[in-house]
Amino acid sequence: MPRRFRLTRRFPVAMTEDGYRRLRKFAQEAGLDEGEALSFLFENWTSVIDNENLTHRLRLFNAELDDRKR
Repeated sequence: MPRRFRLTRRFPVAMTEDGYRRLRKFAQEAGLDEGEALSFLFENWTSVIDNENLTHRLRLFNAELDDRKR
């Protein structure tokens, strides 16, 4: 029996325009709304993320973060 899909948490999120555009594109391609797409990504994190690539991308993002906030 499938689990009922309930969105139980709501929280304010600040995203870059590029990040939000990519989320919307992913959600549209998958036939989901943005909340469902985020839930899918985080519920399936280990199977959809390449850890080596994530670590590299996270270092780059953090290195540019202060400049991007200005």
